[in-house]
Amino acid sequence: MDAFKKLSVIGFTAMLAIGAAGCEKESGAEKVGEQIDETMNDMGNAVEDACEDVKEEAGAEDKDC
Repeated sequence: MDAFKKLSVIGFTAMLAIGAAGCEKESGAEKVGEQIDETMNDMGNAVEDACEDVKEEAGAEDKDC
């Protein structure tokens, strides 16, 4: 194996190791982002539920929102 191939294999292995180590821990920003996503999904579901309730009370044929 020539020097370039050896260096390429070592570099690729190092990048994989660094990438795997970086994926193990969540940063504070990541946690906040996940909380925001969850909150937005909950809000969207609540709005959709309220819309469906209003349509049901109004007697609408199409109750999907």
